Amino acid sequence: MAVIETRNPATGEPLPPVEATQPEQLAKIIADARAAQREWAARDFEDRAAFAEQLIARVSDAEIVDELARSVAQEMGKPLRQARAEIANVRNRSRAFVDRAREACKAEVGVEGSIEVTTTWRPLGVVAVIAPWNFPVSTPNNLALSAILTGNAAVLKPSEFTPRSGALYHALIADLLPPGLLGLVQGGGEIGRALVQAEVDMVAFTGSIATGQAIMREAAGGMKRLVLELGGKDPMLILPGANVDAAADFAVRNSLTNCGQVCVATERVFVHRDLEAEFIAAVRERVAGYSVGDPLSEDTDYGPMASERQREIVLEQLADARERGAEFVVEGQKRGPGYWLGPSVVRGVADDMRLAREETFGPVVAISTFAETDEAVRRANATPYGLGASVWGPPGPETEAVAGRLEAGMVGINRGLSAAAGAPWVGWKMSGYGYTRSVAGMRNFMQPQTHARNVG
Repeated sequence: MAVIETRNPATGEPLPPVEATQPEQLAKIIADARAAQREWAARDFEDRAAFAEQLIARVSDAEIVDELARSVAQEMGKPLRQARAEIANVRNRSRAFVDRAREACKAEVGVEGSIEVTTTWRPLGVVAVIAPWNFPVSTPNNLALSAILTGNAAVLKPSEFTPRSGALYHALIADLLPPGLLGLVQGGGEIGRALVQAEVDMVAFTGSIATGQAIMREAAGGMKRLVLELGGKDPMLILPGANVDAAADFAVRNSLTNCGQVCVATERVFVHRDLEAEFIAAVRERVAGYSVGDPLSEDTDYGPMASERQREIVLEQLADARERGAEFVVEGQKRGPGYWLGPSVVRGVADDMRLAREETFGPVVAISTFAETDEAVRRANATPYGLGASVWGPPGPETEAVAGRLEAGMVGINRGLSAAAGAPWVGWKMSGYGYTRSVAGMRNFMQPQTHARNVG
């Protein structure tokens, strides 16, 4: 029996192995999903949506939440309070997803002259959901729920770094649905590639650009629908007149939460040179207040990184910044056992440094200064990424105008970007292909069909 072997990132110790799915098992899993989907799609929407209320009830149960949160903490090092917050997102968003899907499934009627056209929205069939390790419960829920509420079946592949958390989520929801409607496959790149190549109708993926590009190539032969969220290098612009304390609060929180392993983490801070000293002092003070420790402790703000390799990537970027002249205001120390790396605050980050060009996905506040707003906008946009961004400045049209010039799918103004279910979760440039949430996002999981008839 092939197994997936993982380690607890806080200790480096092996966790119990999880059985891997073999490629030859895929055909039956997908066939079962397709058979269940035909009956599921024929149901009335409210009948399909009823299971979401049962899911909400389950993720409101303290014992279930605790089991899931502890699994996430042990598999990828997320502090227990943050893991519980992730599971709370499942509860909070699920009802909103039902509302968005209900609107998305409604037919639309238009009349032009003597022709009436009704547009209906039909499910695609079977959706492959390939989930990441950094949010191993909420991200698969966002994607699987979008597929299922719109009448599709789904086959979930959790990350090979968080297979137990993925299996727990699958068990949480699968028995609320017809048998086979939500399938589960476990494994790494080989089974992921086989799933994309299999007889699925759509692939919904969250992860790296390189993997997203590979999925596009594999899916091209079957012209399969794709929704890909591919990471970011989010800029934060702090303009003259900004509230420096509020900006520092956000910069630290959004750079260090989940050890910086968040697709919309702040990875490049551009602060006006007149505010730099005040801002850096405020950032240093806030970083010093972070509680670093066991992710299973209720008091921990900051745990280990998820893997040794991810830690090495961050260390390589920090070493490159040092060699190129950046200054370490706070230097995060590597320690073990486990994959620990303290937070770093780096000033003088130049645009040609790896820290400015590559997705860091680690606990770093990377700070640059600018003299003119046009310069800040130009530098913020000088990247293939375009997921999120934020602008901090005096409330009003000038700050709003700067936000409108940024090449990012989601922009926060004097706050982080909104993850509200009514708005699309969307990237620009190489950060995204298609999008989710919102009525339009739900329709990425559906096929429009028009019926034209003569009237009058």
